[in-house]
Amino acid sequence: GTGWSSLADSLGFAVVYPQQQPANNPKNCFSWFLPGDIARGHGEALSIREMVEHAIATFAADRRKVFVTGLSAGGGMASVMLATYPEVFAGGAIIAGLPYGCASNVQQAFEAMFTKQGHAAQALGDRVRAASRHRGPWPKISVWHGASDPIVKPFKGEDIIRQWTNVHGLSDSPSYQESIGSHTRRIWNDANGKVLIEAFSISGMAHGVPLATTTGGESCGAAGAFFLDVGISSTHHIARFWRLHESLVEMPHAAVPVSAPTQIPTDGRAIVIAGAASEGSHSSAEASFAEGEERQTRYPLDPNDVIAAAFKAAGLPVPEIPKALSGATPRVAPGPIIAAALKAAGLVQS
Repeated sequence: GTGWSSLADSLGFAVVYPQQQPANNPKNCFSWFLPGDIARGHGEALSIREMVEHAIATFAADRRKVFVTGLSAGGGMASVMLATYPEVFAGGAIIAGLPYGCASNVQQAFEAMFTKQGHAAQALGDRVRAASRHRGPWPKISVWHGASDPIVKPFKGEDIIRQWTNVHGLSDSPSYQESIGSHTRRIWNDANGKVLIEAFSISGMAHGVPLATTTGGESCGAAGAFFLDVGISSTHHIARFWRLHESLVEMPHAAVPVSAPTQIPTDGRAIVIAGAASEGSHSSAEASFAEGEERQTRYPLDPNDVIAAAFKAAGLPVPEIPKALSGATPRVAPGPIIAAALKAAGLVQS
């Protein structure tokens, strides 16, 4: 897993792992693109908001220190929560995710994952501003994407950056850039020098959470499918970005009964909502666009695997790929195959 639980134990903050219900999605994936689930006060967004309120009351948490993170579909849902409830979250971390409002049905979701949509930064930012009546201050954002991600293409991370630089009123160009090993971190500061957005491009990494499982004091998590040991711990970096080391308080051994959320103290521990970044299986909210894949980026990509994984993640039966396409070589562009698969599933007409 990602290591959020062990880090919470050592630093004294609470972690909530939202869990999808099979009734909503047979594959337990978050519905990051469905209009009824990504609007303020509705569907899954509202359910997660209620989980936040429950956690604040249970742990007497500091309302100024609530954060959200997620991987893949969970990253898309993190975008949803940051857009629809920006006054709730001090910050968010979107890992291999997508910007808010980039799709509203299954076909558009696939297009968003694989194709450049060419949306202007202003249009992307307008989607966030239209999602609530909030007008600032806005959450600080950490964006992580594998430079070789075949499931959610790296340019979607760039769309997330453009969406939030526009919301924050920042330049498209970063304030500065640094190298961390072979990886790149870009930083956007406000006029006072405060870091509002950071973006990591992880060299050679496919689709997953960046981990460093054997690197001294920053080792964290356990490698596995979608938990990729690439020598950098996104969990530790995000925790520092959110200043969670300042939480350092004793955690209770038993949950406190939840009462009406009135006059909750604002000097308690921080809360991290880790959708799609849990310690358990995919069924406990690790809503990834792919399942069972252990492919590293040094291996060629078979687009048929991508399609099957994407259908599973969307909670749809995997269609039979037409025989003419079933022997596609690993380096075939996936676009035509996706279109054929969508037609086979009856999601688009010929």
